[in-house]
Amino acid sequence: MVYQATSTAPLAGRTSEAAHITVRGLSKKFASAVVYEKFNLDIPRNRFVTVFGPNGCGKSTLINMISGLIPIDAGEILFDGKTLGQTKIGYVFQNYRDALFPWISAFSNIEYPLKLEGVPTGERRRRVERLIAHLDVTIDLNRYPYELSGGQQQLISIMRALIVQPEVLFLDEPFSALDYEMTLFMREQIQRVFNDTRTTMVLVSHDLEEAVYLADYMLLLSRRPARVAAFPMIEIERPRTDATLSDPEFIRHKAECLEIFQQEVRRS
Repeated sequence: MVYQATSTAPLAGRTSEAAHITVRGLSKKFASAVVYEKFNLDIPRNRFVTVFGPNGCGKSTLINMISGLIPIDAGEILFDGKTLGQTKIGYVFQNYRDALFPWISAFSNIEYPLKLEGVPTGERRRRVERLIAHLDVTIDLNRYPYELSGGQQQLISIMRALIVQPEVLFLDEPFSALDYEMTLFMREQIQRVFNDTRTTMVLVSHDLEEAVYLADYMLLLSRRPARVAAFPMIEIERPRTDATLSDPEFIRHKAECLEIFQQEVRRS
């Protein structure tokens, strides 16, 4: 069921499920541009949430604030009632080429967060090897990032984010720089990771079909200052496959989300 928020709706940005991430009174502006003002949101535990909205509405800004990459002007963000500093998170950037260290191997890139945590060398290697086996990765991880394809580099970025076993994984348009074939492959990899781990995931997307396909909940944002235009639950069975794209429920959800999106785009 699609829930469409209005200015008087007290439940905008909330679900009936227990919240893993609680955002209250979030405000942010850049110079004179107000991006968020007293924004509220509950992200449920062990769910895949996709973020979609008009260009420039603040999709990436939202996850960057929640993950602590940029400061907030006002408000409160809690993870199970804990602060960000008490929470283990992972983050996958859009530009994988800048995110990976080109002077060390793919394997060393993956284990790097464990090195920062002071995990001994032997244990780091064992944990990376377990992750490789779990994801059935066949890439030669002794190669340097620049020797790998774009999709392979982004897979390394995702593995590096997962190696610390994060409570929440943020992904900022992780497929936007990939070709279509690799995008389809990486969507399946992400879905597989989610199905296996049930890690709470929040993914920003500029592709409506992708956002609906991956989501348990889809956060539709308005134009700035951003509000929750809708926060529908996408009730489609997992795992999702190519056949999902022609499923009547998928088509219905996509059409309803497109209508809400178009309403927001037309707003002055």
